[in-house]
Amino acid sequence: MLLRDTDRLGLWSEMSKEEEERDLEKFLKNVDEISTLVQDLNSDDLSVCERAMSEAEKKLQFLEDEEEDECRTTLNKTMISPPQVPTKNVDDTTPDGFMEVIEKDARERAKRRKENKSLANALKEKGNEAFLKGDYRMAVEHYSEGLKKLKDMKVLYTNRAQAYIKLEEYEKALVDCDWALKCDENYTKAYFHMGKAHLALKNYNMSRQCYQKILEINPKLQTQVNDSLNKVDQREKAELQERLALQALESGKEAAVTTRNLLQALSKPDQIPFFYTGGIQLLTELMKDCTEQTLFRTHNGFSIINDNKVIKRSFVTEGEEEIEEVLCAAVLKLWQAVCDGNEENQHLLLTHSDMDVLLPFLLTSKVSSIQQHSLSLLLLLCQTQSGRILVLSHVDLTRLLQAFAAFVSISGEKRARTAMQLLTDLALEERFKTWVQNNLHALLTLISILKNPKIAYPSTLYHCIAIMGNLSTDAVIRKQMSDCGECWDACLGLMVLAEEVSRRCVSLLNSEDGRILTRAAGVLSRVLPASVKAIEESVKAGVMKTMIKFLKAGGQTASRYAIKILAVCTNIYYQARDEVTRLDKRFSLLIQLLESEDEIIVGNAALCIGNCVEVPGAASALLKSDILKILLKLAGGDAKDGSVQLNAGIALGKLCTAEPRYTLQLEELHGIEILNSTMKYMKKT
Repeated sequence: MLLRDTDRLGLWSEMSKEEEERDLEKFLKNVDEISTLVQDLNSDDLSVCERAMSEAEKKLQFLEDEEEDECRTTLNKTMISPPQVPTKNVDDTTPDGFMEVIEKDARERAKRRKENKSLANALKEKGNEAFLKGDYRMAVEHYSEGLKKLKDMKVLYTNRAQAYIKLEEYEKALVDCDWALKCDENYTKAYFHMGKAHLALKNYNMSRQCYQKILEINPKLQTQVNDSLNKVDQREKAELQERLALQALESGKEAAVTTRNLLQALSKPDQIPFFYTGGIQLLTELMKDCTEQTLFRTHNGFSIINDNKVIKRSFVTEGEEEIEEVLCAAVLKLWQAVCDGNEENQHLLLTHSDMDVLLPFLLTSKVSSIQQHSLSLLLLLCQTQSGRILVLSHVDLTRLLQAFAAFVSISGEKRARTAMQLLTDLALEERFKTWVQNNLHALLTLISILKNPKIAYPSTLYHCIAIMGNLSTDAVIRKQMSDCGECWDACLGLMVLAEEVSRRCVSLLNSEDGRILTRAAGVLSRVLPASVKAIEESVKAGVMKTMIKFLKAGGQTASRYAIKILAVCTNIYYQARDEVTRLDKRFSLLIQLLESEDEIIVGNAALCIGNCVEVPGAASALLKSDILKILLKLAGGDAKDGSVQLNAGIALGKLCTAEPRYTLQLEELHGIEILNSTMKYMKKT
């Protein structure tokens, strides 16, 4: 039977691929064999050397036979041919002669490879330019030309795989990733694109295996791998949802059928606002479980609502028509109902056209109901870390931060506090810090809130201080703050508000929400050093007792804040020392903190003990404890934080002053020398 031209072409293509694979494998085998021969020819063992000589002669004869048959191994069109006979007479039967032939051939091949690599790199750059322009087909052509020049250039394979993924040619992408891994079995970029291609083909387990392999090769890519694995889980979950929703629709479930029919009705263009408002309100009432949420998605609900001209006009009317205000609020409530607990719907909403600027815009609407529903939608989206990452990835953060700053000045205290709580949650994510590092305007926007205390509520201020404090833990951002004069002015101006802010923080310590308690303690630990009066008021309000409870409950962050507050208060106010001594008899809790692995906690605990031993009788009550040995060990230790040695040394000095018997113990432990060296160090610093 004769083959048609198309059949011949397909067969030829398959044979070409197989031939390419055989050629590459043969090339690598030849390299290994020649390397072994060279090593044996230089052996001190005469028998090994003679055997290698014999094998070399056979190898040369074999290569000559291949040349006669025109069967040469190629790699990127670079010929692997038998060494050419030099113009001068060389005895290739001797080790030196054979080595000279091999070296010359290697130099020639290295030269050709260098030329081909230069051409391949130029083609790679052309491919990258086409890719950035969105011309993925042209990018594929350039990458393919580059591979003709240098077939073992792994980046060309992965770049072409990425272009194939954009063209939705996922099988071709997988083949390219396989070739890249033949060049480098630990090439994480190949596994990354392979994971994406498998995900697009709904090979979920294969996709997971690719991403997990990345983690085995490079554990530092944990964040990126987790994001990718979450996408796989989300896509697999969404597919199951869609299958179940289709079954519900086919079985005639009333809510499912009604959802589909309402979406069909709402898809009619150019209706009056009343028509769309009523339909959207009915649709919202149906969104009570995952089935209806999924049917909304699969029946193009986001485009039907978001792309409707009448509905879009209601987003920007700014209260010109009451019905349009109602329509806009109805859409916001629908989005909440559709996205509640449904990650795939959240993703589709945030990636829809113009949504990146629409949400910040609606947050500052002049219409109170639109403000409220916009804030509620953002709160819903940010309930989970995956939701917060979606917001940080797909919403214009500059506009969002500006919207928050404007929102807190035009809204009531409750809404302003909620908005700042939401911003605080977003600011805790590493993606937010990375954005701030590259955006000085973000810091200036936060500073604008701090510099306008007359229009901002105290609750807004302490949230803003907490955000600035969290951001300052990053070295890059801290440097930006220290170089920013406006930041210094804002912080100095806030010192006069320390008393008011501290009162609000103290009142929040009665909250049952653990997150609020921790953040209130964090703000209080930063504000108290600015005001003696604030310290006195806080102590009288029972803060010492609350902080002792914090320490007993444990938790590194809460303990840091609590011990700092105790150290600050006991350093200034005598009544604070009395309370700590009464609440923590024989300092059992504080001594326990001295053994913490957190040097900040240890340093502040030592400072607090040093303050409290000044209370009459406190030092004597500790004579049977190990306090002296522990402090001595810390004073002479090598902690990275110098305050640990200094505060431990101060505490030892105060202990000996309050109770002379400690001096005798120090002499027995040869601790006077350690204490003296610590004091000298204190004077230098």
